[in-house]
Amino acid sequence: MKNLTKLFLGTVSLTGMLGLAAPAMAQETAAAPPAAPAPAPVPMPAMSGPLTNNPAPFSLDAVPGIEDVLGKVYVSGIVTGMVMGQTNAHEFPGDRDGYVDLTNGMVVLQKTDGWFQWYVQAGAYSYPTLGVPYTNASTNTGASFGAVPQAWAKVALNDSFNVIAGELPTLIGDEYAFTYENMNVERGLLWAQEPLVSRGVQANYTSGPLTVSLSWNDGFYSNKFNTISGLISYGFNGGADTLAFAGEGNLGHTYYGNAGSTLFQNNGEIFNLIYTHTSGAWTISPYFQYTENFAFPGSGKTTTSSTSGAVLITYAFNDFWKLSGRFEYVDSSGPLNVLYGVGSNAFSFTITPTWQYKRFFIRPEVSYVSAGSTTPGAALGPLGNDTDQFRGLLEAGILL
Repeated sequence: MKNLTKLFLGTVSLTGMLGLAAPAMAQETAAAPPAAPAPAPVPMPAMSGPLTNNPAPFSLDAVPGIEDVLGKVYVSGIVTGMVMGQTNAHEFPGDRDGYVDLTNGMVVLQKTDGWFQWYVQAGAYSYPTLGVPYTNASTNTGASFGAVPQAWAKVALNDSFNVIAGELPTLIGDEYAFTYENMNVERGLLWAQEPLVSRGVQANYTSGPLTVSLSWNDGFYSNKFNTISGLISYGFNGGADTLAFAGEGNLGHTYYGNAGSTLFQNNGEIFNLIYTHTSGAWTISPYFQYTENFAFPGSGKTTTSSTSGAVLITYAFNDFWKLSGRFEYVDSSGPLNVLYGVGSNAFSFTITPTWQYKRFFIRPEVSYVSAGSTTPGAALGPLGNDTDQFRGLLEAGILL
């Protein structure tokens, strides 16, 4: 499994808009609900639905003299807040039964035409994630990717091929980094095993229904450039179906964790097989995930692996109301704790109705996590001995 170079040279890619790769690639082909608003003129941030980007973002060409210097620069943003309650909160590191917090307060600037393009996303954000303690946006921003979590420069050599470099969204997984980009507010169990942002360089190629991306980067934001990742996707049935394969692996050794990752993740491999089907008001995306986490060199321990599966579904009732759901299962084996103790497993379900009127939206959500084969002290609850957790939350905001 460690010899990833040959694997990725033939089988890595991404389906990003304007050739930019991103996770949840299959969902970018999702069919819009009836009479949905026209697509926004900006390709990013990527949105898997049910929310949609502002179809008429402000552009700096409206300011005399600016366009001559910068070209046409679009300015957009997102402001969202959340109230959340939960059972079996972790006593350490200071988790609580309830929260009121900012989940996103960000501005996005991007240039999307010409041979030289760029993207900058800046602000504060949090990552409400199933089955783990919540971290406030004020703490999470500094502890993860800083006030500029994503930014890159892009050279478009032609309509089919481009190269980007900077702080890039991961190619792995079927969910994006930030709450408003995804079907559900909280991130899932599989998402928690995946990288989110990597520093590096990435080449993207698109030819009809085929999209391929290959990246050299620092994996789980380790700042050690010894990871290769990629994704390949193919659309068929007129774009109604997409099949994608993604993978990432460390080609050397990284002796530390960073940005919320563990030492073992920085020395591991992760693979996805993702299928997405759209039909009328339905978007259905099952995906499979496999990880291997290698023990610290010299520790005498062997490899720990996890096998996971998830199904993400959205149904659009009309222009205003959508309903999304997610079901997941994760099973781990080996001598390392990558979940709720050595050899533990867990399943979850999440239900998220969404109401959106123009740029405003409200999303209530209920979720449940149940863990099995846990290790005392490593599970849920005040002492780490509980095996389940219910949450209810409501996120509201505006897409600028």
